Amino acid sequence: MQPDREAILKIATFKTSRSGGKGGQNVNKVSSKVELIFNPNQADFFTEQEKALIAIKLENRIDAEGFIHIVSQEDRSQLLNKEKTIVKLIEVIKKALHVSKPRKPTKTPKSVIENRLKNKTVKALKKESRKKPGIY
Repeated sequence: MQPDREAILKIATFKTSRSGGKGGQNVNKVSSKVELIFNPNQADFFTEQEKALIAIKLENRIDAEGFIHIVSQEDRSQLLNKEKTIVKLIEVIKKALHVSKPRKPTKTPKSVIENRLKNKTVKALKKESRKKPGIY
């Protein structure tokens, strides 16, 4: 199941801090950097299989306690950064829960092989006819 904003907001916690980068003196005064902390094991809207899939696919993003941390400090506004972290988390979870279909191995059709060989011989004859005639 794909999580929605409201369900994530019930479980997620946010930490704010001062952000670096653009903003001049505003950076020194305002805590606009937002870090979203999310524990997928506490999410009751995921099944056990989905939790296992998230744990496997996001093992590089999950820390030792089992939390996913997402940080945004792109904007000067704390509210915009908070919205961006939520959107990023939803995208990350969607990618983790997406299961690609297994590829069915197929054989090259005989007609395609025959056409390729026929074109190859036609090209070879064309190039052969361009040669200067040799003395025998």
